[in-house]
Amino acid sequence: QVQLVESGGGLVQAGGSLRLSCAVSGRTFSTYTMGWFRQAPGKDREFVGGFNWSGGSTYYADSVKGRFTISRDNAKNTVYLQMNSLKPEDTAVYYCAVDSDLGDRLIAAVYEYEYWGQGTQVTVSS
Repeated sequence: QVQLVESGGGLVQAGGSLRLSCAVSGRTFSTYTMGWFRQAPGKDREFVGGFNWSGGSTYYADSVKGRFTISRDNAKNTVYLQMNSLKPEDTAVYYCAVDSDLGDRLIAAVYEYEYWGQGTQVTVSS
């Protein structure tokens, strides 16, 4: 089994920053895909960003490109989502997810991921 625990959410004013963390424990994958997703009230869960284990490209949704950055600390088994220039429309519950290597084509496919964290609330006030 894999456990993912997100942290770092909170309330921030528009234009502010937050850094979310996703700590991964349990079963390890030799190859994997990790993604960040978010879900606003009444909306579907959507892709925010993600990367494959090989360390190639990191992909971002157009809505966050240039403002959000994903990084990882392999020694701590932790992935981060740095969020800058936050907007009220970024308000959502943010989730990290992982699965065995999905490849670049499926990296944004929310229904392909098997393992999910519990989510952390991000609220951006105007």
